[in-house]
Amino acid sequence: MLPDAVLPVPASLMTLLAVFSPLFTAPSFRTFTALACGFLAQSGKRTVCGMLTGAALSRLWPHDRAHYFFSRARWNPDDLGLCAAKLVIALLVPDREPVEVLIDDTLFRRRGKRVWAASWFHDGSVAGPAKTGYGNNWVVLAVRVRLPMISRPVAVPVMAKLAIKGTMSASRLWLARRMVTRLAAGLPGRDVHVTADSAYAGQELKHLPDGVTWTTRLRSNAALYDLPPERTGKRGRPRARGDRLPSLAKIAPTAAFSQVTVTRYGKTETIAVHAFTCLWYCVTGAKTVTVVLIRDKSETGYDLALVTTQQRPGIAAVIERYAARWAIEVAIEDAKQLFGTGQARNRTARAVERTIPFMLACQAIAVPSSAASSSPPDLSHFALTSPNPKKSMPSGWPGKTPKTSPPKPRKSSTDAEGYKIDSVLPIGALW
Repeated sequence: MLPDAVLPVPASLMTLLAVFSPLFTAPSFRTFTALACGFLAQSGKRTVCGMLTGAALSRLWPHDRAHYFFSRARWNPDDLGLCAAKLVIALLVPDREPVEVLIDDTLFRRRGKRVWAASWFHDGSVAGPAKTGYGNNWVVLAVRVRLPMISRPVAVPVMAKLAIKGTMSASRLWLARRMVTRLAAGLPGRDVHVTADSAYAGQELKHLPDGVTWTTRLRSNAALYDLPPERTGKRGRPRARGDRLPSLAKIAPTAAFSQVTVTRYGKTETIAVHAFTCLWYCVTGAKTVTVVLIRDKSETGYDLALVTTQQRPGIAAVIERYAARWAIEVAIEDAKQLFGTGQARNRTARAVERTIPFMLACQAIAVPSSAASSSPPDLSHFALTSPNPKKSMPSGWPGKTPKTSPPKPRKSSTDAEGYKIDSVLPIGALW
């Protein structure tokens, strides 16, 4: 049990959990740490009570303490997601390299009329022609990283926003742009490259902050315009855009395609591409965009059209970036099938809006924890201090448990298959 230091926790995981302490009060942080460890240790249903059971606290703590954490405690899920994002970027993204961000939405199925913001939404995983389901629709932001043990790109979900019909939050693009803006503000001086599918293209892209680029699939009926002509010197307002360009289906047959070598979906191949610069005035306004037409199987037309707001981009990099968008599909599937995200049955507004971000943050913590070596990760450059000294680390767990000196870590060993086992410390050593 946690108070008696029976549950072993890897030292790398304990170090990562300590990063989140400024976001909570001391009692809430004790609950957060217990629920996070219970979420990761639970092999059954990851409900709220299931997390307590996974942390071996179901007989020591009242269940309402865990429910209180989600429904009434003082903490912000947006701050939690931003902290998880900065943690993942600090540990898994090399310094001074652009941050690759993936955007997608998914439906977590729910039942009952009293579940906050539950409604009918599109669900691509449903079998049959009617691709709809009842539940909560979440827009998920993930950071794309490279792990040493996997050759393919990996998406780590870090932030999520709930779509609520009848409000401004009903727009998934609006929610995505808000999350990206918040992330960019928390990473001053870093470029952020966002990749999403064709559903995330609209007038919200006119309000992207500096240093943020957006890459998505271009609709076949997109209204593209030539660049505005030079000023004629005559009186009157100058033209903001040029002439309307033909449709993509008419541009492709007469376009000059060139050969480009790209690596996508685990294969390196040479494909025919054609890129040109224009204006997508109704979406990005006066900001120029680059359109990339890809010809894989078609002989005269095109098979895929991409658009990016990045200025003078590398064509191969844009194609590979969009192909890597599939990583967020895998991450969402892992969140539901492996991590049990969405199994909690909260109903009230605040509890519903906090549970999924909490579970995704736990998933984000697990990735760098498993990728770390036997020694805890170095977080000295990841400064996150609290201005309130009362929010410092608590001295005991829980309540009346006396403070004890942490035991010495065990030496690293190997299991039966030859894999290195991380040295473990009891969770009480966190304080």
